[in-house]
Amino acid sequence: MEKSKVYFTNFRTQAFGDGLPTKLKKMIKKAGIGDIDMDGKFVAIKMHFGELGNISYLRPNYAKAVADVVKELGGKPFLTDCNTMYPGSRKNALEHLECAWENGFTPLTVGCPVIIGDGLKGTDDIEVPVEGGEYVKAAKIGRAVMDADVFISLTHFKGHEMTGFGGAIKNIGMGCGSRAGKTEQHRSGTPHITAEVCRGCKRCQRECANGGLVFDEAAKKMTVDTEHCVGCGRCLGACNFDAIAFNNENANEVLNCKMAEYTKAVVDGRPSFHISLIVDVSPNCDCHGENDAPILPNIGMFASFDPLALDQACVDACLAATPLPNSQLAENMKKADFVDHHDHFRNSTPESEWRSCLDHAEKIGLGSRSYELIEV
Repeated sequence: MEKSKVYFTNFRTQAFGDGLPTKLKKMIKKAGIGDIDMDGKFVAIKMHFGELGNISYLRPNYAKAVADVVKELGGKPFLTDCNTMYPGSRKNALEHLECAWENGFTPLTVGCPVIIGDGLKGTDDIEVPVEGGEYVKAAKIGRAVMDADVFISLTHFKGHEMTGFGGAIKNIGMGCGSRAGKTEQHRSGTPHITAEVCRGCKRCQRECANGGLVFDEAAKKMTVDTEHCVGCGRCLGACNFDAIAFNNENANEVLNCKMAEYTKAVVDGRPSFHISLIVDVSPNCDCHGENDAPILPNIGMFASFDPLALDQACVDACLAATPLPNSQLAENMKKADFVDHHDHFRNSTPESEWRSCLDHAEKIGLGSRSYELIEV
């Protein structure tokens, strides 16, 4: 199988030279975005607008750079994301748009409309068959995402508390799922709470959107309602006392496989192009209402027609980088009981797992893990 081409440029600029948005434009043009016929076509640019309180998401300047190139090619771009399944500032279109505006994503700043892909309440979706799907036969994707003629992903590559990292596949597969689609992907494994360790602070309950956590007032301990829990893992990240763990040890692997299949549903049958920026590499997802210090240095901007090759190239670049001091990763590595996984993402969050996602993506024909890195 021929190697996929992945284009790369670093974040260095010269005094009085081009800025990073211009450098991004030049890189994606070199990567061949102009080979896509966009003339008069609707072009969805899928990205994450960041949760309120989080400031590690991609700046709107990068989104405008991509939208500008699309318009140069005759396309009609719009930025899009789908609603979340958990509490926060993006669980319906009104709050989601207000969040996007507050974080700087407006038609004026990005040069195109901002549209929430699955509608007002996250119910405007369409079932898309997954060719070769083993876990998902029909993915529930936001209708506006599927209505677009051309699909572009613009990804902030960072760590993630469950999937190890959040790359192109997660941005597309999880991000383009409607609220029902996100629930379907997360529904594998349920958590249990160790009562002796639980402090009764209720921090985890504030993260649960589905009534999956019930507080026992008599015992002053949190409990799990397995009938309503969807296994999203938000409670796991919210607990500061390690009182919560998952019963299904394969939950992360199943989630990864479902994300890959959802991604295939989104990109199959139409032109697509993918961009990832390894910058402000926070240890957790941009869905958090906060961001910790970066665990790795800013590495560069990558682009490819192959989302799997793009993720693999970004992973390889991250694993070759030196951890940053005063970060979650560096602090973990200093602990007396530290177990070296020889993997920055697992060393940062040991309970996470990412390899199954890339393995399954290749198995179902999403792309290739073999790539040629071309520096621009």
